Amino acid sequence: MLRQRIITAAVLLVVLAAAVAAPQPIWMLALLALTAACACWEWLRLTLPEHVSAIVPRLVALVVLCFLMALAWIWSSPMGGVLPQELLASGALVVVVSLIWLICATTAVVRGRADAPPASIGWSIFAVLATVSAWIVLAVMYMAFGPLFVLTLLLLVWAADICAYFGGRKFGRRKLAPRVSPGKTVEGALCGLLGAVVVTLIGAWWPDTFGYMLVDRWSVWGAIPVAAILGAVSIMGDLFESLLKRRAGVKDSSGLLPGHGGVFDRIDAILPVVPIALLISGALF
Repeated sequence: MLRQRIITAAVLLVVLAAAVAAPQPIWMLALLALTAACACWEWLRLTLPEHVSAIVPRLVALVVLCFLMALAWIWSSPMGGVLPQELLASGALVVVVSLIWLICATTAVVRGRADAPPASIGWSIFAVLATVSAWIVLAVMYMAFGPLFVLTLLLLVWAADICAYFGGRKFGRRKLAPRVSPGKTVEGALCGLLGAVVVTLIGAWWPDTFGYMLVDRWSVWGAIPVAAILGAVSIMGDLFESLLKRRAGVKDSSGLLPGHGGVFDRIDAILPVVPIALLISGALF
């Protein structure tokens, strides 16, 4: 298992590095589109009713992939770009998706109804909206501010996840959401928030990073609670996927990534963070 995890992680890092190093943004946008489509397929497998054919999630994911690839081609072409009406529609989608994450998904996690039926048309529709919204935000950020900005935002999420894991193992006493994810603790979550804040403040020393823009916009003392909020949102995203998997009775969203589970398992914390980060940081305002 460890060997599989290392090999898969190494391959993913090589692919990511190649996309970032490519002279044209289309390659990174394409990689993000494929990631979003895979996560959408895995999410739908958890929430669509059992009587729905297995081909439906695949078709929906294919449509999502084609739609995002078309946008990637248009937005990254020299004669293209993001039209004002597209930016307006995308902004409205980001606001709606952010509210659903903050209100509906958070409420579902707090209630912790792991015994509820897995099938949900509402969450299935949201799977499409959430994955498309995350792609739009990352694509716009990538083209507007560059790869370092996007990577440092993702680093905030990864730092929260890693610090929550090791902090929970070291200091964990009180269960955070026992009915959803028994292994997560309050102490681990607090370590995750601290990790998100520290990484953001360290990144603020370099221009073109998410932390730099956050501090420039809100000052150091304003950036600290903003980074902590985003860290909390990332933990909520992780717990939300755990809730869906527990309802569906599965350990991983799929086996697409040997040793790591599915794509959704790897980006569950990223999906809610990126649209909220766009709004709360004022990156495009």
